[in-house]
Amino acid sequence: MFYRFAVLAWTGASLTFATTLNAEVGKAQEPSPGVWFHEGDLARRGHCNNGWVVFKDYVLVIDANFPSGALDVLPKIRASSDRPIRFAFDTHHHGDHAYGNKVFSDLGATIVSHEGVLAEMKRFETGYYGGKPGRWEDTAKGREDMKKSELNPPTLLFGRELDFEDAIHRVELRHFGVAHTRGDGFAWLPKERILFTGDACVNGPYNYMGDGDSGAWVQTLEAAQELKPLVICPGHGLMGGPEVLDHQIEFIKTLRAEVKSVADRGAGPGAVKAAVDEIKAKIQKNERIANYVGPMFGSQVEKTYIDQGGKPFESAFQLAPEARKRLAEVAAQRSDRFGAFNEPVRP
Repeated sequence: MFYRFAVLAWTGASLTFATTLNAEVGKAQEPSPGVWFHEGDLARRGHCNNGWVVFKDYVLVIDANFPSGALDVLPKIRASSDRPIRFAFDTHHHGDHAYGNKVFSDLGATIVSHEGVLAEMKRFETGYYGGKPGRWEDTAKGREDMKKSELNPPTLLFGRELDFEDAIHRVELRHFGVAHTRGDGFAWLPKERILFTGDACVNGPYNYMGDGDSGAWVQTLEAAQELKPLVICPGHGLMGGPEVLDHQIEFIKTLRAEVKSVADRGAGPGAVKAAVDEIKAKIQKNERIANYVGPMFGSQVEKTYIDQGGKPFESAFQLAPEARKRLAEVAAQRSDRFGAFNEPVRP
């Protein structure tokens, strides 16, 4: 797949030019010297996007992907630099971003994340922590790459911020609050004004909402927006300018407003579900966010309804059993379930 899009290039403290890049799934892109973005093959292999930053003495990888995704991107990292991979940063706990950790730790890398990532792994990867089989085991049933690997949780954790800096680059790992998950982390490069967002911000119909909170999500992204990034490297979809972050926020806000409008008519879960096509049609008329509408739209309506005090739909949209179970858990734990995580951290 090939695309063309504009990327703003930043050098030093001033905007110098705009250029056009060829974006191709599986091809490494260098939006700034020593900073790399790689769009993963989501459609065929379930891979997320990756990033990496080449420091003077080492490489920091952003997102470990599935094991097959890690092995796919590894030779491209090595082609960009012969420096050792010392750190791999999980933007959140989901398998397509963290199940490849062992590939990098076997090379000597330390796995880094926000403390919420480890907390979520302890909730969901129960087989690893001594309980009944968890998400790893469920996912491994359909993935050969995981049958040859094992879960490897992060060992270097941060609360709000962890910085990496040398004479070449500065990367600030940030947590702004709950969004796609409870443990979302961002990688911010202030010199280049490049923001790696994980799945807190995607570019297209890739928003899984089952592990987050749509209201807190907006607040978290608005906190990230205050950084004034020029290049957004999302967890899925094309790299782009600040409009990618703008549109992600607008989609969630619009979705919540449309769902609330239906619910405010006095409609119950059945009526809200019946209004899914109506809500979809309204959003698809907005060309800025129409590309966010996709196969998960029905479950997104249901989740935003739950987030605003509603109950799960009696007749569920087609979701994986684990995702359906998570929606039910969210509804049951609606009150105060995020605690202190709910307050976004401002830059």
